[in-house]
Amino acid sequence: MPQRGFTLVEMVIVLAIAGLVLWIVVPAAQAYIDRSRVAQAALEIGNLSTTLRKQMKSTGVLPDSLDAAPFNAPTDPWGHPYEYVNLGDSKGNGQARKDKNFNPLNSDFDLYSIGADAQTKPQITHAFSRDDIIRARDGGFIGLASDFDP
Repeated sequence: MPQRGFTLVEMVIVLAIAGLVLWIVVPAAQAYIDRSRVAQAALEIGNLSTTLRKQMKSTGVLPDSLDAAPFNAPTDPWGHPYEYVNLGDSKGNGQARKDKNFNPLNSDFDLYSIGADAQTKPQITHAFSRDDIIRARDGGFIGLASDFDP
């Protein structure tokens, strides 16, 4: 009776096909996860921005920090706290994020995520800031710093 089983060549072919499939699928899945995290951060920044503007309309002032706000600010999708700077108070004066021409992104407050690399610089064109999710034009733009065009 002949023995049944896989030959070494058949096993190598199967492993090569499986490796090829993984080589294609894993980067695509990672890109999808990255895009969904950016979308989640942009949505949360939009919601926080709306809440902060409502507070400003009702009380006349913005909080000094997100910790002083009357809500619990979530962490971004990478587990970092959202960054907030009240540009109207003395602590926020001179701390504004800037575009490629060194113009401030906002006139009221800055609200952003430092992104996946957990590094940032004040000018959004700096390499550390390209993956930041920013609020610009006083809320008219919320998205990746690399996508912002002043």
